[in-house]
Amino acid sequence: MNAMVEPYLLAYRATTAALSPLAPLLLRWREGRGKEDGARLRERLGFAGVDRPAGPLAWLHGASVGEGLALLPLIDRLVARGFHVLLTTGTVSSSRVLASRLPAGATHQFLPVDAPRFVRRFFDHWRPDLALIAESELWPNLFHAAHERAIPLILVNARLSARSFGRWRRLPGAIGPLLRRVDLVLAQSRDDASRLSQLGAPRVRVAGNLKYDVPPPPVDPARLAELAAAVGSRPVWLAASTHPAEDEIVIDAHIRLAREHPGALTIIVPRHVGRGADIAALARAKGARAALRSRGEPIDRTTAVYVADTMGELGLFYRLAGVVFVGKSLGGAEGGQNPIEPAKLGAAVLHGPAVANFTEVYDALDTAAGAVVVDDEPSLARALGALFSNPADSRRLARAAGAAVGALGGATDAAMMALEPYMLNIEAKRR
Repeated sequence: MNAMVEPYLLAYRATTAALSPLAPLLLRWREGRGKEDGARLRERLGFAGVDRPAGPLAWLHGASVGEGLALLPLIDRLVARGFHVLLTTGTVSSSRVLASRLPAGATHQFLPVDAPRFVRRFFDHWRPDLALIAESELWPNLFHAAHERAIPLILVNARLSARSFGRWRRLPGAIGPLLRRVDLVLAQSRDDASRLSQLGAPRVRVAGNLKYDVPPPPVDPARLAELAAAVGSRPVWLAASTHPAEDEIVIDAHIRLAREHPGALTIIVPRHVGRGADIAALARAKGARAALRSRGEPIDRTTAVYVADTMGELGLFYRLAGVVFVGKSLGGAEGGQNPIEPAKLGAAVLHGPAVANFTEVYDALDTAAGAVVVDDEPSLARALGALFSNPADSRRLARAAGAAVGALGGATDAAMMALEPYMLNIEAKRR
């Protein structure tokens, strides 16, 4: 029996086809909650926002900001090779962040809802020659359409957690046929490769993590100079991508730190910018004078906590602060956020113990003495105080972090080598 018409996938296709008339209503509902771009809803139904360019086209997909950014080095190399690149993502935030980062020759669109009619419309317009899907995005109708149209489908930067592996093992009839439609899997690690192979992927290689090859986020030099002048010689640190439980810890650590370093400035960039006003209110309730970037409130000599509740400016604040606490890792928040960018930009990295989403890079940082693990508010304050009192230690920490991250690069080269036979075949067909 053809694997793509086995019961699970057949049921999925039938169900998504039956429910597709409700998609516009669902998208409008999501738009009302800020989860869709109202001006581009038609893209989610498979209608293209722009014409397809002439020549070979590689379609790359990443779920959101992190996955899309990780694809940038690969996009640059494909464009240089003569391919036009279509990058799809599924979130509003990713479209905003990536708009300023894509090179000429690359186009962003939103991924269509995974229902047969929308997927068919998407493929009819774009006619990709190559499909590269990042990390753990598994969309049955998209995979089915690529297979039926003989489009090589490759999972890049592929990963599968132990938890997801355990769930999928209970549904071999669903995951096996899906993975057998993938031409090649380029996995982040040996563990990821092993799990995907066991679930049915026929061709798997370990290529490494593309995120290590992503260049640091850009910055507007004028804005950096303006903020640096406002900060002056004050000791400054950044709490990046914080989650709700961490904000209070960060503010309490600031209050404790300020007893030893009265001029200290704490910058908080929350993972979800809509929480900015609440964080500022919390700081003020604890007696710390706060300013909110989204309201244009400046940093002055009395500002203790600066809440940078804006999109796409982490590169600015990583460069401004010499010490960075990377959030989603402390106070009940779990999984961690990506520490690669601050490490590349010369910051001393602090993090909590809950970093399971980025185990490899945090292990490398900790082993190289390129990061400090903090467990709670007192230990965070102590670590900050020690680094502020001993700038040479902070510089050593930052150098070790940069070296550890640099040593993990090379996944883009590995991916391009693996893609070479596909690209040669596409080029030969178009001659």
